[in-house]
Amino acid sequence: MQLNIQNLSKTYPNGVQALKNVTLEIPIGMFGLLGPNGAGKSTLMRTIATLQEPDEGTITLGDINVLTQKEEVRKILGYLPQEFGVYPRIGAETLLDHLAVLKGITNRGERKEVVKALLEKTNLYQHRKKNLGGYSGGMKQRFGIAQALLANPKLIIVDEPTAGLDPAERNRFLNLLSEIGENTIVILSTHIVEDVKELCTNMAVINQGQVLLTGTPTQALERISGKIWRKQVAKNEVETYKATYNVISERRSAGKPVIHVLSDGQPSDGFVQIQPDLEDVYFSEIFGKRVVTVGSLQ
Repeated sequence: MQLNIQNLSKTYPNGVQALKNVTLEIPIGMFGLLGPNGAGKSTLMRTIATLQEPDEGTITLGDINVLTQKEEVRKILGYLPQEFGVYPRIGAETLLDHLAVLKGITNRGERKEVVKALLEKTNLYQHRKKNLGGYSGGMKQRFGIAQALLANPKLIIVDEPTAGLDPAERNRFLNLLSEIGENTIVILSTHIVEDVKELCTNMAVINQGQVLLTGTPTQALERISGKIWRKQVAKNEVETYKATYNVISERRSAGKPVIHVLSDGQPSDGFVQIQPDLEDVYFSEIFGKRVVTVGSLQ
C-alpha cells in the first residue's frame, strides 16, 4: 500500500496559500515531513486525515480515494495531532476503552485485550488507573500513540510529536514510532531535524506550502556533498559574511559564531570544507539563496 498525493493546493479565506501543488509518494515505513512552523505541514496532515478539504488535487491510499471515501480512510487511520487533548480526570485505561468502542471494537473481551496490549506497548500499563491530568508530556504523547493504534491502522500521522519532550521521553517516543513504522505508513511531521535523521527512511522538505526536496536522507546528503564550508568568525563580521556569501546557518562554538556556507568552491581563505549533515540539508533548502531544482531525488 502507498499514499499518493498529486497537485494538492489549499488557500484559506484570509488569502494564505498553505499548499501549492504538493505532490508526494509515501511508501510503507517512516516518512519525515520536515519544515519550519507555518510551512504547511499541519494543513497537509489535516487534509490527509480527512479533516479539511483541499481546493485542488487528489490523494489516494492504495485503492481508496481519500477525499471522497472518508469513512473508509478513517477505519484504517491513526492520527496524533499537534494539539492532543485528554480528559484530565479519566484514567488511561478507561478512556482508551471508550475510544476503542468509537473505533468499532464492540466485543468487550476483544476490547479488553486490545487496550491492555496497547498500554503495554506504550509502557503505560503500570499507570493505567492514573488520571491523564497527572501524566507527563511524554506519557500523554505515548497515550496519543496508543489511541492512534486502535484497530490496527494502515496509515498513522503524527504532527510535531516530540516538541516539548525531555530527552528521555523523546527517545522512548521515537523508539516506539520506529517499531510501528516497520509495517505501516507513518508520516512524521516535524521541524526537528534530529527526529527525521534518527527515524526516517524517506523524507521531504516543505516550506511556504511547496515541496522543496524529496528522497532518502542519504540522497539528500549527497545533493550537497562537497558544498558545505565552515568558518569561525568574529561577532561583528557575521552580517558582512551573510551579505557576501550563501550563509545557511549560524551557531555558537565556545561562545563564538560559526557559520556554514553553501558554495561549489571554497568561499575564501579560512573556510574549511566539512561533511554535511541533515541539518545542513534542511538549512540549505530553507535559507539557501540559490534555487535548487524541486522534485524527487529518486
